[in-house]
Amino acid sequence: MEKSLEEVRAEFAADAFAVKTTGIQILEAKKGYAKVALEVGPRHKNAIGNVQGAVYFAMADFAFAVAANAFEQDGTAVVTLTGQINYLSSAHTSFLYAESSVQKDGRSAVFYSAEVYELVDGKKRLLASAQNTGFKIAKP
Repeated sequence: MEKSLEEVRAEFAADAFAVKTTGIQILEAKKGYAKVALEVGPRHKNAIGNVQGAVYFAMADFAFAVAANAFEQDGTAVVTLTGQINYLSSAHTSFLYAESSVQKDGRSAVFYSAEVYELVDGKKRLLASAQNTGFKIAKP
């Protein structure tokens, strides 16, 4: 079943932390892929003025959640078993993106990669690289 972007956004609006607390927005979503964005503000900064690492992790994790769950049709949901991130650079701009895509979609386990980046002079600049392993459960 194909869903519109508006339907996907409505479904994930209930994710209070990602959507309401951090302000992450879904830009694109299809089965096995999602792109999210965030406009960085003062609440996203750490004590030395850089974007807090938890922001990068939240973006990667939310992109994974959307990519893995937005188009599931068999009554299952994917939950995170493990999430790992490598922080590569600090952001220099105030608009960040994260993209997540499926690497393996097994019978009960999935593996996704996610990258967090910014655009500098029209080019992607990689800020963090994450990997998520998920497990399929029956939807509650």
